Amino acid sequence: MNRQYIKITITVVFAAVLWYVIFVVKPMNFWLSMCCGILLLLLAAGLSDRTIFKIGPFKLKYAVLGIISAAVLYAIFYIGNDLSSLILPMKDSQIANVYMNRNGTSIYVISALLLLIIGPGEAIFWNGFVQKALMEKHGIKSVVIAAALYTVVHIVTLNFMLILAALVCGLFWGALYFRTRNLYPVIISHALWDMTVFVLLPFQR
Repeated sequence: MNRQYIKITITVVFAAVLWYVIFVVKPMNFWLSMCCGILLLLLAAGLSDRTIFKIGPFKLKYAVLGIISAAVLYAIFYIGNDLSSLILPMKDSQIANVYMNRNGTSIYVISALLLLIIGPGEAIFWNGFVQKALMEKHGIKSVVIAAALYTVVHIVTLNFMLILAALVCGLFWGALYFRTRNLYPVIISHALWDMTVFVLLPFQR
């Protein structure tokens, strides 16, 4: 097996273990666990490829693209939320389980963590590390492969709606990164979308 594939496999398995601990075992506050998990993933990825933190110069167009793409993705989920109600009877209870993680934590703390650590961290790991490595050999197929890995990691939660959301987001952000070849739009899109669905305009109050 290619050395790069070994590194990706190890870090993705590590991510699955972390997600199991965070979402199933729940040893401590969910948001603290998420932050610790993301930072550990970034540490593992950084040890494997130190260039993942070298994003390059920022341009205004990246911010605009990030904001617009976050709005588009939210619209996709808004429509999907209504449609899924017609065919997935367990939808509401599973979404409620995700939003229960907000309980007991200040909305301001959640907002700060989503914008500064969780959203950017996931983008850097999944797109800037995993997908970037796959793009070198697989080109556009890396979008599907990286999204599949992102989805598989969420299977440990046994929450179908969360798994489906991971697939949609993985494909969307993967395509955005492949098209722009830049992490800034993905980081901004990921952070703003997280903030919108969890704090500003959640699908379940």
